[in-house]
Amino acid sequence: MKRKNSSARLACTIVIVILGLTSTSSGIYAQTLEPRAYTNTPVGMNFLIVGYQYSDGALLFDPAIPITDANARVDMGLLGFVRSLNVAGKSAKAGVLLPYARLYADGYVDGQFRTREDVGPADPSLYFTINLYGAPALSIKDFKNYKQKTIIGLAFKLSAPLGAYEDDKIINIGTNRWVFNPKLGVSRAVGRWTLEGILGADFYTDNNDFDNGKSRQQEPIYSLQGHVIYSFPRNIWVGIGAIYYAGGRTTINGVTKNDLQQNWRTGFTLALPVNRKNSIKLYGSSGVSTRTGTDYDSLGIAWQYRWGSGF
Repeated sequence: MKRKNSSARLACTIVIVILGLTSTSSGIYAQTLEPRAYTNTPVGMNFLIVGYQYSDGALLFDPAIPITDANARVDMGLLGFVRSLNVAGKSAKAGVLLPYARLYADGYVDGQFRTREDVGPADPSLYFTINLYGAPALSIKDFKNYKQKTIIGLAFKLSAPLGAYEDDKIINIGTNRWVFNPKLGVSRAVGRWTLEGILGADFYTDNNDFDNGKSRQQEPIYSLQGHVIYSFPRNIWVGIGAIYYAGGRTTINGVTKNDLQQNWRTGFTLALPVNRKNSIKLYGSSGVSTRTGTDYDSLGIAWQYRWGSGF
């Protein structure tokens, strides 16, 4: 029973940490790789997550901003809390993500080389997911008899414009706009293997204080990602995945830009339980093919502590 419960709870860590550690970027919500995002978890569990991610490469932030030959380095930390829920008999999770970042970026703006350094909070996010099929809400006692087959679920993420932002700077840690990110996912377990597919979209409100008071709109970014996951004994598992995303053309003061995004990224995740209440996750991702920006590499680590009713 302990091993089955531990495996499911590790899945919750992966979802929340990856979502949170990328939340400083206003232009790459759709790039998030999310292995085991819809795996079932016993009701009444709580998860405290602390993580760190280092990223380096071509423009990590919004690839649609008017800057060329851009490069950025970002150190990012995250504090997150998640709770598993029973919603109308369906398993669900709700959480909050509080990221904090330090960035250094350089590039050319109107032919002039510029640098940017900043430290501060990134946009916080609220997260909710519900499994519509194949993952009923179960107590820890009942969960011991559960075996995953096919799961269909929905996920929703809302990022608030509360991060550090200066309207006279082109690159910022915060985004100064709301971002809504719904996803539909399917997960199928076959023995020790799990296959997953996720459709997603990112919708943006306008930023009316962009680059010294300009108005900036951005079209939605649509994404498709897939994962192959293998579970080892002792609740260790590894996953590899890829994501394709397109869209995001911007309009600044009524002028539409030639900045349509059509990009590929790949990544890996390794989950390692430490003991009954603690676990560690290692992950990384890299750009494979990029039409506009976001050609960067990331590596991260996250620690999770869990507790709950009957655990």
